[in-house]
Amino acid sequence: MDEGQPPAERVLVFGASGYVGRHLTPRLQASGHPVRAAARRLSGLEAEGWQGIELIAADALDPPSLGPALDGIGVVYYLVHSMTAGGDFPARDRVAAMNVAAAAAAAGVRRIVYLGGLAPAEPDTAHLASRVETGAILRQGTVPVTELRAGIIVGPGSAAFEVMRDLVAHLPVMVTPRWIYSKSPPLALDELLGYLLALPWIEQAAGRVLEAGGPERYTYEEMMRVLVERLGRRQPWIVPVPLLTPKLSSYWLALVTATPVNVASALITGLVHDLEADDRELRRLVPDQPRIAFVDAIARVFEAEREIRATDRWREGAFELRGGRHDVSFYGKTLTRTMTTTASPASLFAVLERIGDAETGYFFLDVVWRLRAWLNRRLGGSDAGRRRAGDPLGPGTAFDFWRVLAVAPKRRLTLISALVAPGAGGMEFTIEPDAATGGARLSATIHWHPAGFPGLLYWYALWPPHAAMLTGMLRAICRAAEKRAADTGPAQSLDAAKSQ
Repeated sequence: MDEGQPPAERVLVFGASGYVGRHLTPRLQASGHPVRAAARRLSGLEAEGWQGIELIAADALDPPSLGPALDGIGVVYYLVHSMTAGGDFPARDRVAAMNVAAAAAAAGVRRIVYLGGLAPAEPDTAHLASRVETGAILRQGTVPVTELRAGIIVGPGSAAFEVMRDLVAHLPVMVTPRWIYSKSPPLALDELLGYLLALPWIEQAAGRVLEAGGPERYTYEEMMRVLVERLGRRQPWIVPVPLLTPKLSSYWLALVTATPVNVASALITGLVHDLEADDRELRRLVPDQPRIAFVDAIARVFEAEREIRATDRWREGAFELRGGRHDVSFYGKTLTRTMTTTASPASLFAVLERIGDAETGYFFLDVVWRLRAWLNRRLGGSDAGRRRAGDPLGPGTAFDFWRVLAVAPKRRLTLISALVAPGAGGMEFTIEPDAATGGARLSATIHWHPAGFPGLLYWYALWPPHAAMLTGMLRAICRAAEKRAADTGPAQSLDAAKSQ
């Protein structure tokens, strides 16, 4: 570690699969600290492809899971919130903070760093009040807490930024509530990370509530107009309607943004306030952190997005999975169907890896898939044609309108779509052993990153037929795998799959 850097100390990032956690975790490792990343589900962490970072499943609402996560930890970054849980998220956040504060004290943690949000003196929305309350609960414990309150964070995956991106990228006319004129100091992700990396090792920051904001204050209208310009789009016609409150406007978010609706709704209802960050004390404690202007922060978003790549599975926000377009939503819609079978993972995969070949097709209603490929050709899309039966299936393999991203034999198959459509997406199959049946559990997920309202309309319109297609496909694959396992022969099993 360079001279002047803090000594290496084992760090836990709690909520590492969230927006800030995904960016903070590898930077902590790069700064020389052993890092343990915790989230409720390991799948999101595994998709990041981190090397040398310990991954652990832990839930702040499940106290027994906290002991192993906190064992041997010196610093905890608490990045947990429950906005995706719906209207009861303040109660969940309250319990989670109590659990972590108690467990951190029992584990001998030296410092907790909590990322909160800027709020008025008396916050009057559930989102803002919950963020303030969470910090207060953590401080009631015996472990010193540093709370950093930030406003809108400008970075790939930031919910507030992504809502604005989705609004301006494809809507020529926007009817907005009065919050369009509220002011806030947008903060670049890189600037925020610089503060977070420094604060745990600054003794004067212990027990403090600090505020962080960018060097400028903008109205939301001004931010959206700058973002439109950076996207290279025509300026939209923004029509503010005084009677359209943030609460009312939150109801139509599902039609205009792919950002998780519960999160976006909670954020929108808190935008009625003019917010300002008094960051003088923060900048005194961390004097070397460069300030980043809003327009430069947007440029960094686009640069950082190009570096978000998928490796061995679907990764939310990965640039190539969004068609390599900055105007396609960072967040995607998903549709998953799961089926259990007595067949083994090996038998399932032996059937699955024949997908899209000239003999097997797509297992269920193959004529529909052929029709979709024909329509894609008519629209000018690429078409690699059916694979030859028996040809290997590996990364880069192209067939019809698909390209294989990754193959993990007996575990996973990930496909990227090349369809001409208002957005970008793909399909992923996963296979897991199933103790209840002694066989396996097969899941198929359609991923879709919409390009504005047309992409969302496309998704909702095709949801019913997609659900039916996935269910039929899984049933056919499972039946073929069971027949294969019963020694009916590979050829007969695949013929059975084709006939479903």
